[in-house]
Amino acid sequence: MAACALRRGLLSSVSKYNKKHTHRILSIADSTGGFEAFRPRFQCRTCGLPGAVQPRRFMSSRPEGKILETVGVFEAVKQHGKYETGQLFLHSVFGYRGIVLFPWHARLYDRDITPPMSDSKPEPPGAHGSKEVKGKTHTYYQVLIDTRDCPHISQRSQTEAVTFLANHDDSRALYAIPGLDYVSHEDILPYNSAEQIPIQHELFERFLMYNPAKSPPFTARDTLKAWQEKNHPWLELSDVHRETTENIRVTVIPFYMGMREAQNSHVYWWRYCIRLENMGNEVVQLRERHWRIFSLSGTLETVRGRGVVGREPVLSKEQPAFQYSSHVSLQAPSGHMWGTFRIERTDGSHFDVRIPPFSLESNKDDKAPPAGYTF
Repeated sequence: MAACALRRGLLSSVSKYNKKHTHRILSIADSTGGFEAFRPRFQCRTCGLPGAVQPRRFMSSRPEGKILETVGVFEAVKQHGKYETGQLFLHSVFGYRGIVLFPWHARLYDRDITPPMSDSKPEPPGAHGSKEVKGKTHTYYQVLIDTRDCPHISQRSQTEAVTFLANHDDSRALYAIPGLDYVSHEDILPYNSAEQIPIQHELFERFLMYNPAKSPPFTARDTLKAWQEKNHPWLELSDVHRETTENIRVTVIPFYMGMREAQNSHVYWWRYCIRLENMGNEVVQLRERHWRIFSLSGTLETVRGRGVVGREPVLSKEQPAFQYSSHVSLQAPSGHMWGTFRIERTDGSHFDVRIPPFSLESNKDDKAPPAGYTF
């Protein structure tokens, strides 16, 4: 999937036209109508000419029986304010089609921004860097991913980022809600479509309804509002941590999942979503992970292993990002995690990319499983 070409091509082509020009999004589809997507081309509806910057194709040959079909029409990217519920978009990094359910206001701790000396505070024991940054408000969105696109992003991003504990005695049982993601404001490339059901997902019609009098023309049903309110503790995104080492940016989003009792003790669970993104031109590969996990109980655990989630992803200009989620448990209500990823260059040399330190904080109240799901 030429996700990088999508990002570069869209941003450059859109910026080269004035507001009088709109762009149709075209995607490769097979004769049955199923999308094989993400090799888009751009066409100005006003002049009928291709965009000035054409995304490069990275497949060796065009699949037989494929044709170009229009997905929608680009809209202006919001420089200020936030996108509303029902906004259709393309993900600027992973290329999938999605729709906004609702926004979150997160605190972004960006360690690439050096704080004033007076603002520096001690870090967790053993953490690197000896600096702490103040969080600034940043908008993220809970979104639905089009299920037609999931097979094409499965090697670059997990599509089951929302997980939760089972509501029974087995504290190791985890469940996932497929096709939900958290998307940063700058990753949204908005578009509109004439289709009344432009996104294929089992929750689309349950959560949203078509209303041509509105803009965007998809509004939240009462079921979405009730689901959001009921499951707020499960879905809430509050802190985002980011740090870049040698052009490799690591973003971490932790979530508290709840507490379970095991052998007369309490076990606290968190999930964390991580994105690695290659901001440079050099092709690199993630080879190892090295985690340090500090618990409020005073324990310090070291975890080493090959790759992440069983993979050793390559990060290149064509496919610059990899995103995954994992889980950690502590026998204490809070702690910290930090560490490094060992990255290999094409010449065989290595360097370590820092994982920004992040807190594991528990909520006071334990949680029941998300409403509306029966297992």
